[in-house]
Amino acid sequence: MRPLHPLKIFTFFTLSTVATHMGYSEEENEVKAISFYKDIRPIFQANCQGCHQPSKAKGKYIMTNFEKLVNGGDSGDPAIVPGDPEKSYLVEVITPIDGEAEMPQKADPLHETEIALINKWVSEGAIDDTPEGAKQKFTAENPPEYIQPPVVTALDYSPDGSLLAVSGFHEVLLHKADGSALESRLVGLSERIESVSFSPDGKKIAVTGGLPARMGEVQVWDTDTKKLSISVPVTYDTIYGGSWSPDSSIIAFGCSDNSVRAVNAKTGKQVLFMGSHNDWVIDTVFSVKGDYLSSVARDMSAKLTKIDEQRFIDNITSITPKALKGGILTVTRHPTKDHILFGGADGVPKIYRMQRVKKREIGDDSNQLWNLPPLKGRVFSVDWSQDGKLIAAGSSLDGKGYLHIYGIDPEYNIPGDIDGIIKKPVQNRNGGEKNKLNEYFKNGIKVIATIDSIPSGIYAVAFHPDGSQIAAAGSDGIVRIYNTSNGETINQFVPVPINQ
Repeated sequence: MRPLHPLKIFTFFTLSTVATHMGYSEEENEVKAISFYKDIRPIFQANCQGCHQPSKAKGKYIMTNFEKLVNGGDSGDPAIVPGDPEKSYLVEVITPIDGEAEMPQKADPLHETEIALINKWVSEGAIDDTPEGAKQKFTAENPPEYIQPPVVTALDYSPDGSLLAVSGFHEVLLHKADGSALESRLVGLSERIESVSFSPDGKKIAVTGGLPARMGEVQVWDTDTKKLSISVPVTYDTIYGGSWSPDSSIIAFGCSDNSVRAVNAKTGKQVLFMGSHNDWVIDTVFSVKGDYLSSVARDMSAKLTKIDEQRFIDNITSITPKALKGGILTVTRHPTKDHILFGGADGVPKIYRMQRVKKREIGDDSNQLWNLPPLKGRVFSVDWSQDGKLIAAGSSLDGKGYLHIYGIDPEYNIPGDIDGIIKKPVQNRNGGEKNKLNEYFKNGIKVIATIDSIPSGIYAVAFHPDGSQIAAAGSDGIVRIYNTSNGETINQFVPVPINQ
């Protein structure tokens, strides 16, 4: 073991710094023991557990299980020796020498205050005060057991159409596309899964979710090996709406701290932060070229961000008070145009331009292109088929679900007279223009099928890549697959194994 560095000695005695960090006076600190669960675990969770967990145990070291955290990995040295920081290998590798520390790898060293907390906790005996209900229980070797289906919040088909990914509890379940067999179970740290998305090249699966009120997480899984590539802890609450850049290099997502973020899909390094939303950001989607990002939130807005500049550009939706009714909960994009489709609390799926084509005027809504026929309740999920010919929206109201399938000309062009009306501020449209616009909205989209009174709220919909079928699921945990030409049921199945 290398000689003790002066900084390490310093951290043993920075109790006043620790007290300040924790909000205690020096007198209170004399008797206040460091809590592993409240003070130490969040440090490990934010900086270490992404690489040291059952699904990705670098150095054969697992930090999500307390016994394994103490015992150490393949170094052979005990990671933690209760009461003796100097003999604790974990303390050694997190302590910087000349500004560099062995751990965390490829990241800045922990702050000296965090190191001081860890030192003091070890010197106090490294006591585990984790509540029983907060301990990790599920791994690939010990997957969740179900006595009833869990709520399904996310679905996605693989680009080749062979697999259907379904969210579960602490896991994503990979099924054959027709639901005939369960292929694999991807068990991770996040107990709540909010989005599942195959990368455009089909090689990876991005999962967003977390431990509510404790941790948000981005997971990236390899589709060939079914192994976890990276785990990125983000913020201290669940995260939402993961989406891939067209070149499969970046994953964007929304957070409950009102921010939009993106990370490098290989390294997990954050490459985007945008904080212009005023409420939880629920979903994201990239532009066709991947240079812009659209995000939607509970603040009733869709916003546009320039990726390379990490800069908020514009409100895509109207900024007029009460122009939108309720939050926006889901967004997707036309396969070849920078037009977004979104839905939310008002039950009306809408199509908007991502990029403004005229100067903003107060009261205008000039980016709007279409209002689709409404659904009952809140729209929780929308999708656009890969050929651009079909749109789907799923909603929920009073425990029942609704699924609408619409047909649209994939090469649609907005007539000049209609476009001119759209670009006008709302308050400047005369009665005839309003009627003409409403008629255009009404007739521009063909309703192919309306599947009403599904005995379950619908929270997720996804088109098969060939557009022939659509999967829908929600509150009762049953995945239903429908024929897109007529809305008839092709199959339905419970995506998790049920323990009788």
